[in-house]
Amino acid sequence: QVQLVESGGGLVQAGGSLRLSCVASGRAFSTYAMGWFRQAPGKDREFVAAISRNGDLAYYSHSVKDRCTISRDNAANTVSLHMSSLEREDTAVYYCAADQPDGETLIETDFVEYDYWGQGTQVTVSS
Repeated sequence: QVQLVESGGGLVQAGGSLRLSCVASGRAFSTYAMGWFRQAPGKDREFVAAISRNGDLAYYSHSVKDRCTISRDNAANTVSLHMSSLEREDTAVYYCAADQPDGETLIETDFVEYDYWGQGTQVTVSS
């Protein structure tokens, strides 16, 4: 099992930046692909970004791909999401999630494929 704890959320002005972090406890962090998702009030959970187990492959949603960078440090059991040029539409609770992909799959974008979730961290972007 993996326990995930996010941090780094907060209130930021539009155009600003934030760095979200997720620390994993438990064993074999490097065997998990990691993802970030977000959920705004009244909306479905949305894929933001994901990174493969060894960090050599990353994938982003269309809405954030030019504004976000996902990274991981397997030695420190952490995955981070740096977001810049934040917009009001980025306001949401952001969740870190862990997945052990099947077969040849390196990254999943569907939240139902992820096995473990953090409690979330709130990001609020003000205009």
